[in-house]
Amino acid sequence: MPESAYTASVVSSVAEIPAAVWNGLAPGAGGVPDNPFLEHAFFLAAEQSGSATRRTGWQPQHLLLSDATGAAVGVMPLYLKSHSQGEYVFDHGWADAFQRAGGEYYPKLQCAVPFTPVTGPRLLARDPASRSALLTAAATLASQNDISSVHSTFVPDDEVELAREAGWLVRHDTQYHWHNEGYGSFDDFLGTLSSRHRKVTRRERRDALAADGLTVKWLSGSDLTEAVWDAFFTFYQDTGSRKWGRPYLTRSFFTQLSAAMANRILLMFAYDGDEPIAGTLSLIGKDRLYGRYWGSTREVPFLHFELCYYQAIDYAIAHGLKVVEAGAQGEHKLARGYAPATTRSIHWIGHPGLREAIARFLQQERASVENEQRMLERYTPFRHGDVPGSE
Repeated sequence: MPESAYTASVVSSVAEIPAAVWNGLAPGAGGVPDNPFLEHAFFLAAEQSGSATRRTGWQPQHLLLSDATGAAVGVMPLYLKSHSQGEYVFDHGWADAFQRAGGEYYPKLQCAVPFTPVTGPRLLARDPASRSALLTAAATLASQNDISSVHSTFVPDDEVELAREAGWLVRHDTQYHWHNEGYGSFDDFLGTLSSRHRKVTRRERRDALAADGLTVKWLSGSDLTEAVWDAFFTFYQDTGSRKWGRPYLTRSFFTQLSAAMANRILLMFAYDGDEPIAGTLSLIGKDRLYGRYWGSTREVPFLHFELCYYQAIDYAIAHGLKVVEAGAQGEHKLARGYAPATTRSIHWIGHPGLREAIARFLQQERASVENEQRMLERYTPFRHGDVPGSE
């Protein structure tokens, strides 16, 4: 179908789009997206909890694509941003350069799952023509409203190719993912590591828990009481205040998310007796575990590694999940069996001069990322130098 056959409209709240429509356009089965971060409920919780709103610099401007009959055939989760916080793909340098040259970089349009560096479809539509129409609609929206740019972060390969054909710029970055090669147990995984790394891993796991007599519990579904969320929010605030100055998500976000998606949420808590002292939050996908947040009220050596990386591997093996995505950044993940993986973002830049400058920068940056990943693979802990599931 030609792009002229579609109509795109701007929707100021995800609540205006029925959950069945939104979820039905995302890849999945039975109206349940394979990727939990694509669920309507996740975006709804982010907006209704006051986490992703105009006040916080995340003004919803979702694009809803309809065909000639008026049926919804595509959705692009889109936000008008007054800053570049909570995106994990850093464009502050672009903004500074454009503003020094007399331009206005903000506001910009950001297609993303708020505060979430997880790869997944951003153009929720069933066919390439509809996805291309969403890209065109986003660029048109920016052009008609004197908005400097449109950015879509953590996108899959097929969307990269559509964007490249449409003249968007492509950016690469690196994350660290663990791949399940059919392991039956954590010891099976350890058997793929060099002798030195096996010893280090065993020692870290022992010291994280045994020294203080700590225990770990996996919590999901009906385990997720308000008392559990109160404890987790304390952990989340502690990490947020130390790393970013303020947490992005409100306390009510977790209650709303839990009410809608409890069976796709996994908390891993470390307990001293009956007292939770540290915890992580992950979301469970069709074949992946997505690690997101960590925090603690007590400093315990290696407890961060245990909860964020080793327990995640245990869970993935026990539940037959193929990949653990452990979030953004962190070269220390290499030694724990997490291998470099390329992430991608796409960018429409309205000003010709800024676009040309960014295109030159990205060409150099992509080569640098590729070279860096080849170097990083030398530091993986695997016995024979083979990196499982290299992406």
